[in-house]
Amino acid sequence: MLTVNSYFEDKVKSIGFVQKNNSISVGVMLPGNYTFGTNAAEKMSVITGALTIKRSTDADWVVFSSGEDFSVEGNSSFDVKVEVETAYLCEYL
Repeated sequence: MLTVNSYFEDKVKSIGFVQKNNSISVGVMLPGNYTFGTNAAEKMSVITGALTIKRSTDADWVVFSSGEDFSVEGNSSFDVKVEVETAYLCEYL
């Protein structure tokens, strides 16, 4: 079963699914600034484009480009700056 989600006035869209009992979503972010909250820990992989992020544990903004990934703790939030359309894969841990 697929779940379609839309956030921030349709500037972020994702399709969620379950694979081998693991929740996963794949989506696209349009340029903008966003704050995401997490329930579960997440591993985010940048497919194309780039995400500039700042987690509560980061002293500075960090850029992740195509082929790179980062983790976010559960029950937290992180800020994201997007300069070009960016595709991502999110695995909920």
